[in-house]
Amino acid sequence: MKKFFEAIVRGVLTCSGFVTSLVILLIIGFLFTEGAGLFNEPMVEEGYVLALNKENDVSSLTAEQIKAVFDEDIVNWKEIGGRDMPITTFRLEDVERYFTVEELGSEYEHVGMCIASLIARSPGMIAFVPQSMLPADAEVRYIDDSTISLSEVFAGTEWFPTATPAPLFGIVPLLAGTLWVSLFAILFALPFGLSVAVYMSEVASERMRSVLKPVIELLNGIPSVVYGFFGLIVIVPLLQQGFNLPVGESGLAGSIVLAIMALPTMITVAEDAMRSCPRSLREASLALGATRWQTICKVVIPSSMSGITSGIVLGIGRAVGETMAVLMVTGNAAIIPTSIVEPLRTIPATIAAELGEAPAGGAHYQALFLLGVILFFITLVINMSVEYISSRNKYKLR
Repeated sequence: MKKFFEAIVRGVLTCSGFVTSLVILLIIGFLFTEGAGLFNEPMVEEGYVLALNKENDVSSLTAEQIKAVFDEDIVNWKEIGGRDMPITTFRLEDVERYFTVEELGSEYEHVGMCIASLIARSPGMIAFVPQSMLPADAEVRYIDDSTISLSEVFAGTEWFPTATPAPLFGIVPLLAGTLWVSLFAILFALPFGLSVAVYMSEVASERMRSVLKPVIELLNGIPSVVYGFFGLIVIVPLLQQGFNLPVGESGLAGSIVLAIMALPTMITVAEDAMRSCPRSLREASLALGATRWQTICKVVIPSSMSGITSGIVLGIGRAVGETMAVLMVTGNAAIIPTSIVEPLRTIPATIAAELGEAPAGGAHYQALFLLGVILFFITLVINMSVEYISSRNKYKLR
């Protein structure tokens, strides 16, 4: 009976492990499939075309060039490889500026012919219109509508997924913001975390340690939105006044909040690593005439460096993957940061802020999944680093 019961338990555990692994693989596969679908999407909004006069010899434009043309940052075709003539942009809502209601028809049945004739007599015009609206025999030519390329995404410096005619999905500002705020968060947290870990492991009495350790570990259970509110109400106004900033929401505010959130993990792991230092090493150092602080600096910390490094890397993982707190205090500006006091936006914050508004299956939706893939790889590298450091620590202890 006992063996039968053990066999059942073993089978249940095996099945649960298999199902869990399968679900994780399916989630990862879904994430990669949706993210990769972005590169099959057309550069120009689906169902629309960019129509030109037949005399215009420009055949292709990048998404950034299209946006610059329609934003009137580029005003001459010579700037993008064409002839020297001014650019005139046309959108469907501009049709009543060129034609009367009688010309368009009572039900706008002649609008396609009118737009085609307008393009035919305007050499410098570029029109963003529905493809189905233009007649098949229209005397116009079209900009080549290629799919979104890898270079536009991974080397693009502008994130503007709602831009028309061509959305921009450059991830460089988001990746830079994520790494920038995480770097400064670790720089802020590291000296405080290491100091508290040394105090709890080597200086504090057992009674003090029994009080501090549960309190510090309890900080891990505080919801991130609470940290975000604290940063928004306390840290942001202080930074705005202290640095005389137009707005207090900045990368610095995000770094300070993330540093506070990463401290419990760093302190706990580093303190456990220091307490695992063999007592014989401490006694040998003291026996040779070293002081207590010399023993801590020259013996305890070096022998615990693998564990301390693991705590630092885990703190980086907490900073990189944080969403709500960063979303609330960093200003959410998708620009490449040049200073820590500028607003910025991180990858997790972008996913959280935009996924609910992105049409399912569209380019914007798939771009957010691609950001999830990038975040997955960043987290994977961090986890592999922790495993490598931990394995080195175990090898040294043997």
